[in-house]
Amino acid sequence: MELETVDSTAIERAVAEQTDAPTDGEITHLDVRELGPPEPLRETLERVEALSEVDVLLQYNDRIPQFLFPRLDDRGFAHVGIETDDIDDIDETDAVVTAIWRDEVDDGDAAGASDAASEETSIP
Repeated sequence: MELETVDSTAIERAVAEQTDAPTDGEITHLDVRELGPPEPLRETLERVEALSEVDVLLQYNDRIPQFLFPRLDDRGFAHVGIETDDIDDIDETDAVVTAIWRDEVDDGDAAGASDAASEETSIP
């Protein structure tokens, strides 16, 4: 799909300024504004699985993808809505922009912390 009303360079700059997303990988754009449910959710979840540790997916939607966020959290992805109102290079757009990238949390560290916490609370 074409990003007709969005200046992708300005959005990419906003991602770097407004988020903790990695900046040294590829940025992929996914416009799901014209897809009916559940296609935006399905398409986005398929695309994020292909992201490397340093890549970012920018999803352009016609609404806040509220059902997507818990699924991204469950799969270990960080996500932030990008404010486009304050970007001078962008004319009015009907897109809700969400930046998505792999979260830096190491599952091994989280499991280790969880084990340590359970050991402290167990009674011998």
